[in-house]
Amino acid sequence: MNIKRYSCLAALLLCCIGIRAQESAKEPDNQLTLDAQVLARGEIRRGGFSESSEGGGKGNFVVSRTRMSVDYQKPGLELKVTAQHVGVWGQSNGGSFNVFEAFALLKSKQGLFAKIGRQELSYDDERVIGSDDWTMAASSHDVLKLGYEGHGHQVHGILAYNQNGENTNGGTFYKNGAQPYKTMHTLWYHYDIPRFPLGASLLFMNIGTQYGVDEATGETVYQQLIGGYVNFHPRHWNFEGSYYKQMGRDEKKAKLDAWMASAKLQFMPNDRFGFVSGFDYLSGDPYFAVPKPGQIGLTFHETLHGFNPLYGSHHQFYGAMDFFYVSTFVGGFSPGLQNFYVGGNFKPLKQLELDASYHFLSTATKLQGIDMTLGHEFELSASYKFTKDAKVSAGYSFMMGTDTMTRLKRASNDNDLHWLWLTLTVSPRIFQTRW
Repeated sequence: MNIKRYSCLAALLLCCIGIRAQESAKEPDNQLTLDAQVLARGEIRRGGFSESSEGGGKGNFVVSRTRMSVDYQKPGLELKVTAQHVGVWGQSNGGSFNVFEAFALLKSKQGLFAKIGRQELSYDDERVIGSDDWTMAASSHDVLKLGYEGHGHQVHGILAYNQNGENTNGGTFYKNGAQPYKTMHTLWYHYDIPRFPLGASLLFMNIGTQYGVDEATGETVYQQLIGGYVNFHPRHWNFEGSYYKQMGRDEKKAKLDAWMASAKLQFMPNDRFGFVSGFDYLSGDPYFAVPKPGQIGLTFHETLHGFNPLYGSHHQFYGAMDFFYVSTFVGGFSPGLQNFYVGGNFKPLKQLELDASYHFLSTATKLQGIDMTLGHEFELSASYKFTKDAKVSAGYSFMMGTDTMTRLKRASNDNDLHWLWLTLTVSPRIFQTRW
């Protein structure tokens, strides 16, 4: 009798221990993370951009960015908020403070998801839509993103509608707001072939911008962009190619008919060496007349053929000195760009990486009275990672500009352009807990 009683008690105890062990082994459902970033970059720059009438000289400054992110995750849900401050050291107004990210992400086990709020958008090589992280403010968008990801397929649909205020009685006029567009409708599809090193994407964008000066004269005009991207990466090689066509009308209601194409080839024989070469072509306006200083250009273009790379991370493509597609050309039109480049990287230590590259830059269309060549840009950079949270990087760029560069940019000393920078980045994970 006692033996049976003790046997039942032992079985019950073992059952309770088993249940408790299963509960202990169960993965936590909730995760809370607190991340921070402090980034400071000092720059010494001479030439390349229009200088004041008082004369030139070097531009020296230190700019910084501070971020604090809170991220909460549980099965099927993520909430994230990132506060950001950007400013130049000694700036009188104290710089700018804003919410860089604030979104909610809902997702199902079947691969469907919905992400709403302020968020970064980054697609393919970031040539058309990218985070633009080199600029201290970077880029984020107020959008609703719906999609599916699974079995090698990714489909994203993006919807945005921007206003300066609630405008209950003020109509829908939108200009000089936080975003460069009023509405945006984007569809992106990407497919990775199973067991084969090839991925391809298709992108379609319909962008609405505000035309006019007020509600009475204003209307929304639309431009479209359609194109694709391919990435083929067998073993030590990597090939990237893209093509995009731009049409519709810009914010001044001018008709658009532009295109761009790019090709990039990388060879990485091992983890310490790498080589790269590529070519970018961005179409430009024909019969591009460059007026002399003090004169006004009167060239009329019924259709604009200068390609606009929109919201891409321009810094990583067309020369590190950011002369192109960050600042405008004289007259507001674009002669386009041809960019041929070669480069390489070397990692003598696990924490140390060295890079060098060369760009030959010229316009895409012929110019009246001057040569198409813009210049030759040479770039050196290095980065050293002290710990997983701290990194220092530095770079030096030199451009041998031409008279064409001087005329197009209205800047002096464009045959002797220098840029030196030093950056310290500290990005620790302050706190993380699961329950």
